[in-house]
Order: sequence, then C-alpha cells, then structure tokens
Amino acid sequence: MKTSIEISYYPLLEEFKIPVKNFIVSLQRYDNIKVKSNSMSTHVFGEYDEVMEAVTKCIKDAFEVPSSIFVLKVMNLDRDK
Repeated sequence: MKTSIEISYYPLLEEFKIPVKNFIVSLQRYDNIKVKSNSMSTHVFGEYDEVMEAVTKCIKDAFEVPSSIFVLKVMNLDRDK
C-alpha cells in the first residue's frame, strides 16, 4: 500500500534550523522512499511499511534534541503524483 506523510518538526531551541536539516538528511538516506521538503514541512512517499520504518527511526533519533515536537499527517495514497 502506498502512503504519503506530511511532517512538521519543531525543535524548541533558539537554533532550530540545524536539527530540522539533520532530520531531513536522515530521511534522505533511505533509497526506498521519496522525500520532498519546503519551508513549512517535509513530505515522505512510498510503500507504507518502508516509509513508517524510516520515519519512526528518524523521529526517534531526532528526539535526542530536548523538547522536540512532531506533527504528522498520514494518508493511504500516493500524493506525489
């Protein structure tokens, strides 16, 4: 099943850009998913199990930054088309 996830990441730090960029780079390391970013959010597309595995791992790693907030919208269709 194809899925699309829209992710907004809010590290509650004065220097918030570095953790956000690191999160996006960590998602881009997965060859089996597609990642698109804009100034408001990051979109991830692919097979459900592969996308969820990558997103879950990357969020867990990002939680090393204190006071991190993630907002996700998950759809059961491929919005990349």
